[in-house]
Amino acid sequence: MAELKIPTDNTYINREISWLHFNARVMQEAEDETVPLIERLRFLGIFSNNLDEFFKVRYATVKRIVEAGKGGKSELGGIRAEELLEIITQIVIDQQTESLRVLNAIREKLKEENIYIINETEITSEQHDYIKEYFLKTVSPALVTIILNDSVVLPNLKDSAAYLAVKMVMPGNQKQFALIEIPKTVDRFVVLPKQDDKDYIIMVDDLLRHCLSDIFNIFNYKSISAHMIKITRDGELDFESDLSKSFIEKISDSVKHRQVGEPVRFVYDKTIDQETLHYLMQKMGIDSTDSIIPGGRYHNRRDYMGFPSLGRTDLMYDKIEALPIKNLSLQDSIFSPIAKKDYLLHAPYQTFSYVVKFLREAALDPTVKTIKITIYRLAEISHIASSLINAAINGKSVTVSIELRARFDEQANIDYAQQMKDEGVNLIFGVPGLKVHSKMCVIEREEGKKIKRYGFISTGNFNESTAKVYTDYTLFTANQKILKDVDKIFAFFEANYRINRYKHLIVSPHYTKKEVFKLIDKEIEKVKNGEEGLIRLKMNSISSYPMVDKLYEASRSGVKVQMIVRGLCCLIPGVEGMSKNIEVISVVDKFLEHSRIYIFGKDEESKLYISSADWMTRNIENRVEVSCPIYDADIKQEIIDTFNISWNDNVKARLLNTEKENEYLMNDKPKVRSQFAIYDYYQKKLED
Repeated sequence: MAELKIPTDNTYINREISWLHFNARVMQEAEDETVPLIERLRFLGIFSNNLDEFFKVRYATVKRIVEAGKGGKSELGGIRAEELLEIITQIVIDQQTESLRVLNAIREKLKEENIYIINETEITSEQHDYIKEYFLKTVSPALVTIILNDSVVLPNLKDSAAYLAVKMVMPGNQKQFALIEIPKTVDRFVVLPKQDDKDYIIMVDDLLRHCLSDIFNIFNYKSISAHMIKITRDGELDFESDLSKSFIEKISDSVKHRQVGEPVRFVYDKTIDQETLHYLMQKMGIDSTDSIIPGGRYHNRRDYMGFPSLGRTDLMYDKIEALPIKNLSLQDSIFSPIAKKDYLLHAPYQTFSYVVKFLREAALDPTVKTIKITIYRLAEISHIASSLINAAINGKSVTVSIELRARFDEQANIDYAQQMKDEGVNLIFGVPGLKVHSKMCVIEREEGKKIKRYGFISTGNFNESTAKVYTDYTLFTANQKILKDVDKIFAFFEANYRINRYKHLIVSPHYTKKEVFKLIDKEIEKVKNGEEGLIRLKMNSISSYPMVDKLYEASRSGVKVQMIVRGLCCLIPGVEGMSKNIEVISVVDKFLEHSRIYIFGKDEESKLYISSADWMTRNIENRVEVSCPIYDADIKQEIIDTFNISWNDNVKARLLNTEKENEYLMNDKPKVRSQFAIYDYYQKKLED
């Protein structure tokens, strides 16, 4: 992979550029020949999907800074906003070129496995008959074809939809242009009948190219050609001030408006002729201020995330069977064991079914009186939501704080919110000015003449689908002191003019920065007293400059800092006089690393927290986040063990923000592929 340049003001890495470097790590997985072949294609899809979201959110934000006439230099890692847009565009062009090279290499490898992705020029007569029938029955009814001319205003093209730009040369050399929207309701990959033990796949794009004469049979053209284009729009939600509308209505209207937001990226097939390109750009109002990216023949490579398996399990990762938690049964009551001690769930190594079991049992248990839970992202078919509805039907008092502004999941949350509201669930739509990103649940259960609380606090969403591929910790507890703090947070949702004090939890936006600084200061104090200072952190991203500066201070004081950061990292490690004692790695592998852990101090003496919060400005200042202490010695050791396994990864770990950005961490020690080793760790715990 091409070497990545790191523009910096020598104190911080720009967050947008650091994020692009993270996405390069995703593309490394697509390039890695040790990764199963179909999985490599799917990583290429993830890379493309990530890039789409980057332009909708981050690029769009920087563009708004430029349009507002602000330099934004201090907020952008020492780079002026206009310059940053140019740097981003060049990096993306380079990465798109690289991804095309990787895709072509994978396609050649697929041929060695008797899997052929063919285009419209390679169709046999037998395949022609199948394709024609498939087009007429499945594709044609779903097509939207737009005929362009000078007198008709071009309708707004959909955000991130792919279009074939068609040029017809008519008699007299007149030109007729049209657009065909690639239908999302049709599979992008059409599996053709097997021939001679070979699998054949054609992309629907090429199927449409093959069938252009059927689509445009009313036109008397001399020649016809089709090239792909795609437009990405600003993904920011703009809220109306209409007081007559409910919050749900405002969110819903804003989600619909997103489809016609300002364009921020225009990607086109670089083989398109200039006449067609200029005509389209003029019709769409695209100019040089937008990011214009020449690309390959196919766009929306995110669809490779759904590349068909073809029954070739040998070309995919082995499916793991999620393990049970030792001494915690899914057959018996879950409350009885939790009443005696805390339990930890580490998904996807252990089954997420315990979370569903907890809520299912609470919904049925006559002694459970109340259930309170925060929801950020739900599965498409959510057993969590159905359990909460079931509880409300059974007469429980159910309170759900559901975040309707969970980016790109707004509509799904709106739909579930309406279902729950219809069944009598008490809904809270967050806090004005803050997103509720915390992951927690507390129930009240009548035991004798007393009310006892049970609950769980997690680093990840209560989502059965992502729990199969995201690594996250969930603590089940009946610790009344911790759960009393959880109850206080729900009280804050109801009356957010009242700021509570918390004795155990660290809660954003009011306390995270201050409390974390205190914990770092204690490690600094240890070094001053001749002891060892140690901080170990695992998170998705770190971009808050005050948090980075505090870690620099710790490093200068002699505190050793070990960080595992999956995504963007604005901190620069290993710099003499600034961050010499800080090491940062990133692990990108089969599962998406999503858990957040903060460990202050050495093992037995350490203070350890699991958290919903990354160290980004939004998590520290603009969201309700929860960091939960781990008091159980066995659970604390388990989290430290799994952190250490990740830290010792020398197969899928990369070095961050060094002179050789994203270089694999390689050494002479025995090979440790941490995600596989952690699964083995939990298997061994069950055997022991």
